[in-house]
Amino acid sequence: MERAASMHVRPEETVAEFVGATKRYGEVLAADRIDLRIRRGEFLSFLGPSGCGKTTALRMLAGFETPTDGTVLIDGQDVSAVPAHRRPVNMVFQHYALFPHMTVEENVGYGLRQRRPRLSRREIGDKVAKALATVRLDAFGPRRIWEMSGGQQQRVALARAIVNEPKILLLDEPMAALDAKLRGEMQRELLDLQRQLGITFVLVTHDQEEALAMSDRICIMGKGRIAQIGSPQELYDRPATRYVADFVGKANILSARIVARAGGTAQAVLGNGAAVTVADAPGDARGEAEIAVRPEALSLAPSGEAPGPGVAAVAATVTHRTFLGDHTEYLLDAPGVGALQVNVPRQAERVPGGHGMGASVHVIWPEGAGLVLAAG
Repeated sequence: MERAASMHVRPEETVAEFVGATKRYGEVLAADRIDLRIRRGEFLSFLGPSGCGKTTALRMLAGFETPTDGTVLIDGQDVSAVPAHRRPVNMVFQHYALFPHMTVEENVGYGLRQRRPRLSRREIGDKVAKALATVRLDAFGPRRIWEMSGGQQQRVALARAIVNEPKILLLDEPMAALDAKLRGEMQRELLDLQRQLGITFVLVTHDQEEALAMSDRICIMGKGRIAQIGSPQELYDRPATRYVADFVGKANILSARIVARAGGTAQAVLGNGAAVTVADAPGDARGEAEIAVRPEALSLAPSGEAPGPGVAAVAATVTHRTFLGDHTEYLLDAPGVGALQVNVPRQAERVPGGHGMGASVHVIWPEGAGLVLAAG
């Protein structure tokens, strides 16, 4: 699944902003001076492990938490002290929070019935019908919630959120309870819905694949702060730190010694003495460093095969081999370097059937593969 760019959105348009937003719970610092502009109409994800601050950021935006310091703005207005029900945002919760004693249409129309001044019954009915049609549940209005599947319940929760026409739709791990196949289907439906409505979606998730598949931008959180923010491809190709490289995709993190830098590349020497060329080295310092290289950037060759020009060969032994259909995942032990993972596409295997357990191989490192990481 590829995330299409939101072409109708101008980058300078800001719908919401965190300015030095900090949240403390006693001695616990849950969010630490968050500065972030959220663009109108974009799909933004907060990604990180439990306790990293992503949910706290979402709850400050929703109005369920008040910043201890700093401000939260929506359309340029400070809403830090504005209660949730008075903000132009709606949230879809992880467990949907639907009312089991109500029908589908009663659930969807619940927020409309709380409005003041009151809407007429006809206005509510028209808005509910439109919202249900948007999520393809036109014929399900009279059903009870317990008669709906997990995926259908999620759509009901989405309809209830969009019926109020919010400026921002907040999604708190809404697909965590779904199985893998249904999760993929709902990801596509959410993207279609976001493109159709043109409103800002803000997702909180710990699932990196979900964030990579759906987001215009991803905000990587760690220890209550923003570790790095960028497009999925930027974060995958250019992680700033080991923390980001470890969390976005899979990466081999290797110790190396930088001996030269020039023209956006660096010459590095691995622990076994192998010299490799890595790309996008930050700064101009030499000495000890960490290098991240993605498993798919490397390849394998029989130990007796000479490497081609512009590549380095690292001797290794296959310790684990996992066939995954379209590719094979190899875990290897490279003396002096450490453990390596190499993902080899099925059509790129140089040995029929792949390399077996215990096989001696060369890990082929092309020029430019890998990235020197900043400390952190």
